[in-house]
Amino acid sequence: MSHQDISQEKHNRLMRRAALAAVLTAASLIVVKLVAWMMTGSLALLASLVDSCLDVAASFVNMMAVRQALQPADEDHRFGHGKAESVAGLAQAAFIGGSAVFLVLESAERFVSPVAVTHEAVGMGVMLFSMTLTATLVFYQRHVVRHTQSLAISADSAHYVGDILVNASVIIALGAHLFFQFDWLDSVFAIFIAGYLAKNAYSIGQEALDQLMDREMSDEDRSEIIALCFSQPGALAIHDLRTRMSGPHSFIQLHLEVDGSLTLSAAHAIADRVETVVQQAFKSAEVIVHLDPFGIEDNDTNGASDERILAKDVKTLPQNGPDL
Repeated sequence: MSHQDISQEKHNRLMRRAALAAVLTAASLIVVKLVAWMMTGSLALLASLVDSCLDVAASFVNMMAVRQALQPADEDHRFGHGKAESVAGLAQAAFIGGSAVFLVLESAERFVSPVAVTHEAVGMGVMLFSMTLTATLVFYQRHVVRHTQSLAISADSAHYVGDILVNASVIIALGAHLFFQFDWLDSVFAIFIAGYLAKNAYSIGQEALDQLMDREMSDEDRSEIIALCFSQPGALAIHDLRTRMSGPHSFIQLHLEVDGSLTLSAAHAIADRVETVVQQAFKSAEVIVHLDPFGIEDNDTNGASDERILAKDVKTLPQNGPDL
C-alpha cells in the first residue's frame, strides 16, 4: 500500500478539487452530447448521454460526500464523518443500476421500431471530444489518488475510465452505420453499455457496503501492520488485531503483549513506539494499542477474536522498521 507524505491540508484540497473537476467535466459533456444526440438520433449516443447525466449526479453526490467526510470528528461523531462516502456510494450504485435498466428497455424498443441515425460524423466528433476531456479528468484523478489514497476519488476515476471505453464503442457504432449501414449495431452497443453500467453499479455498491459493515482491511495491509508491530524491540506477541475503513480514514486496534515484569512506563514506551510506526505507515489511521502481559489468558467477549501471533513466527521489517 503506497502512502504519500503530504499535509492534511493538501490532502483535503486535492480531494475537493478532484470531486469538483468531475462534476464540471460531466456537466460539460451533457451539453455537447445532448446536441449531438438531437442531431443524430443514435441510441448508442443516447446511452452515452444518459451515462453522462448519471455521472454528473453521481459526481455531485460524491462531491458533497467528500466535503462531509473531510469534516473533523466532533462531539456527536467521535469517529469522524468518513462513512458519508459509503452512503454516497450506495446512491451512485442506485443511479447507475437504474440507467442500465432504462437502456435495456430503450434498446428493445429500437429493435422493434428502428429509428434512422443521421449526422454520424457529428456524433463521432463529439465522442472524440468526450474521450479527450474524460482522459484529462482521469489523469488528474489518478494524480490525486496517488497522494491521498482516497477510495471515493479512486472509484470515480475507475468509473470514468469505463466512460472512455463507452465513448469508443459509440464511435464504432456510428462508423458502422456510416460506412456499412449496420443499424442494428447501435442497439447492440447500447445493451453492452447497459451491462457495463450494471457491473459498475454492483462493484460500487459492494465496496460501499463493505465499508458500512466495517469489513477488515486487506490481508496485505494487515500483514504490514503485524510486521510493523514486531519491528519494535519488546513486542513479544499480538492478538485481537481489528481494522476497518471509514471513507478516507482507517481505524486500527490491537492487543500487544510485552514482558509482564516491565514497569508500566517501560511497557507504555513500547506501545508508543508501535503506535508511531503504524501511524507513519498509515497516515490517515487512528491507532489504538492495548497492553497485555505476555502469555496472559485474554477472555474475548465479542466472538471475533483473532489468533495469537508471536514475534518469533513473523518476519519483521528490516532494521527494526522505520526510523522514529
